[in-house]
Amino acid sequence: MTHSNCPRCGGRLARDNNTGRCTPCQAAERDRLSAPPVVPASFWDHQPMRLALSERHLGRVIRAYRCHPYHGRVALPQSVVAGWLGITQAQLSRVENGPPLVHLDRLSHWAQLLRVPPESLWFRLPGQPQWAGARAANNAHGDEQRGHAVMAVNVGEAPKQGGGATDRRRFNVLAALAGLAAGGHTYLLAGPGEVPGNISLEQVRLAGSLVDDLRQADAAAGADLLCDVAIHAHARLSAWAARASYSREVGDALQSALADLSIEAAWLAIDADRRPEARPYLHEAITRARIADDPQVEVRALTHLSLLIRESQPGESLHCAEAALRISAGWATPRLTTLLHLRRAPAYAVLGDASGFGREMAKARRELDRGTHEDDQGFVHFVNEQELNGIEGLSFLALGRAERAVQSLRAIIANPSPNHRRNQVYYTVHLAEAAYQQGDVNEAARIALDVLPAVSQMNSKRISQHLAQVRRRLAAPRQTTTTTRQFVDAYDEAVRP
Repeated sequence: MTHSNCPRCGGRLARDNNTGRCTPCQAAERDRLSAPPVVPASFWDHQPMRLALSERHLGRVIRAYRCHPYHGRVALPQSVVAGWLGITQAQLSRVENGPPLVHLDRLSHWAQLLRVPPESLWFRLPGQPQWAGARAANNAHGDEQRGHAVMAVNVGEAPKQGGGATDRRRFNVLAALAGLAAGGHTYLLAGPGEVPGNISLEQVRLAGSLVDDLRQADAAAGADLLCDVAIHAHARLSAWAARASYSREVGDALQSALADLSIEAAWLAIDADRRPEARPYLHEAITRARIADDPQVEVRALTHLSLLIRESQPGESLHCAEAALRISAGWATPRLTTLLHLRRAPAYAVLGDASGFGREMAKARRELDRGTHEDDQGFVHFVNEQELNGIEGLSFLALGRAERAVQSLRAIIANPSPNHRRNQVYYTVHLAEAAYQQGDVNEAARIALDVLPAVSQMNSKRISQHLAQVRRRLAAPRQTTTTTRQFVDAYDEAVRP
């Protein structure tokens, strides 16, 4: 540029212009305190902006927006952009540096305010054609999903060219070890040259049946192997969906199936104690469920997300459960409503709000006593009196009321639920923790010793990690008794390689 060009837009300046900027750019500078400027289409092709959009994190998109060279050598201040969005500078800082936003109304409002092109977004804006959002979601993550596919297929190995047969064998071995029948699902593992150009409803139904098989195998095999199977299949189906063609009817079903598979992969990651891997799958599930206009799948995703972030972000956990209650109003069964109140109760406990916890538990008990539970969705089958007592016990532990926690958790042992053995083992481990917090070290060691064989058979790292924590506490020198030594020795023998 020369002195006769505007440094902002490159336009030719008049001879008598001594401001260094053209009139439109001067106006934009004056107006930027009240509203975002109108930016050119090339603005969104800037590499940091494209990276932020591919990460599906609107906070990072806003930061890339502020720091864009289009605005000059100095980035837009957070206070200015926060004023556009109707929030404070501190709130914007948390949005940019915190976890991704999940609330669609806020995502849509801010994306429209900044004039982000709809085809660059991973969600559908109000009034946008149904399948523009779906294509955007797939295209935005196309390269990422293909990368995940290679990583999931060859964990710890270099990528292989033309590895369709190798992928299929690897999947079948994992599935066989997990007790999962893989034969009907090998279409998900076709090599690059074998992938059909079209997706049919029958293939989408097979993906749905894989989710059912994963849920059935979960109770028997545990999550460690199944998690890799689910991630593998999800990556392959996502990459295929990103480049295949299909009708609108198939597209709706495909988005729902992918969302359901994402939820199952997330749950298995949670149970395998691979929690950081779970959250992106749940965010994707929420987005795909909204694209497909499938509120039932969206509620499932929000329910799992509420569970995942309960300890780290109890406030957001409450919001997720509240959103699920709002979405399911009018069609939720009593058992589903019970589960959503059970997601809120321990979040209140983590926040130290005993009255909020008590209020949600009372609502959960009333809902469970209402109705015959004949129309329930499969994923709420575990919600029963045992689950109520378990959640109540965990909440009392979070509130520091160990004696009440012991009472609630003992009720599970007194009235076991044979069909939900893993939950019973999980809450029994927490009973040992509650007894320890109550000061009864010998009772804690006795409970932990009794449940040790069952934990060894569960193949759930989530449960194993809780028992390992109990072992560390009981192994402290000041806790040493005959009973604690028996448990520690038995634990160390059981986990020895």
